[in-house]
Amino acid sequence: MYKNLRVVPHLVFGRGSFNQLGDILAGHRTDAGSHMVFLVDEVHEHRPLMKRIPIHANDLVILVSVEHEPKTKYVDELTQRIREYSNRQPDGIIGIGGGTTMDLAKAVSLMLTNPGSAVDYQGWDLIKYPGIYHVGIPTISGTGAEISRTTVLTGPTKKLGINSDYTPFDQIILDADLIQGVSKDQWFYTGMDTYIHNAEALCGTYINTFAKAYALESLELCRDVYLKDDPDADEKLMVASYFGGMSIAYSQVGVCHALSYGLSFLLGVHHGVGNCIVFDQLDDYYPEYVAEFREMVRKHGIHIPKGITREVDAAGMEKMVDVALGLAPLWENALGKDWKTIMTRDKVRALYERM
Repeated sequence: MYKNLRVVPHLVFGRGSFNQLGDILAGHRTDAGSHMVFLVDEVHEHRPLMKRIPIHANDLVILVSVEHEPKTKYVDELTQRIREYSNRQPDGIIGIGGGTTMDLAKAVSLMLTNPGSAVDYQGWDLIKYPGIYHVGIPTISGTGAEISRTTVLTGPTKKLGINSDYTPFDQIILDADLIQGVSKDQWFYTGMDTYIHNAEALCGTYINTFAKAYALESLELCRDVYLKDDPDADEKLMVASYFGGMSIAYSQVGVCHALSYGLSFLLGVHHGVGNCIVFDQLDDYYPEYVAEFREMVRKHGIHIPKGITREVDAAGMEKMVDVALGLAPLWENALGKDWKTIMTRDKVRALYERM
């Protein structure tokens, strides 16, 4: 059975395209008393972008914290705040920011129409009802959150996304002007998320011609951005992020992302940083790509953190192993259907001890 892939149905690409947001939303506002909810990365609080958001009188603007990876508890808090704001559903949720903000927007959209807690939906295809209209606008490129069918969340016992055909945005706006001013480290770590997506997809057992085509093109764009001095680097990274996400939609990530989830759950390491820490130790799994990754690290003078697991006690180490090994589709993609006989707890623990 082939996957009946659901993708984002509406996309605007180009510098200055953020200015079209008001017109796009106008077609989804039901009446004069309705409202939209804007979830905006708090980093933009005092930046010019805030004044450009087409806010109407009844709209709710929430500056969201991105200090930590998105958590199920935070999704529930945001959902409750929106419900208390009005006795009617919003006409839409608009996420403006990086991967954390866009994942929060996707999750809140779903939780406004599905009962219970976000914890109840960590897994694959557990969502029962479509979310409300939701729009994603990245202000940093690399996570692929703008196109993916998952919203990565850390819960009380695991880090696992809400993976559903109802998760993808209804509309995205890709405006490279919005990513100007991102710090060099953040630009690198987030962009490497896309590069690693591609490496894991191309080396995986799930790969097919559709996924391979997107991953290969995304990979070349990443090389233009991180190995050359390309004047169109911002736009190319934005497209690379989109293509990388499209590749994963019909394939899967692998060893790096599985191990990174464990680091994030126990130590709170941000996703892009965690991926780089892990990928630097995966010569045995992705040797060609790890070598190229290190070349990119050297070119941009990036310091990859070392020794972050040195103080982790035995119980913490076992929890990280549990979280990593709980991501069965990632391991199957990386190592095949017999992955449980290949990737033992001892091997996972040994990899973590090297970090």
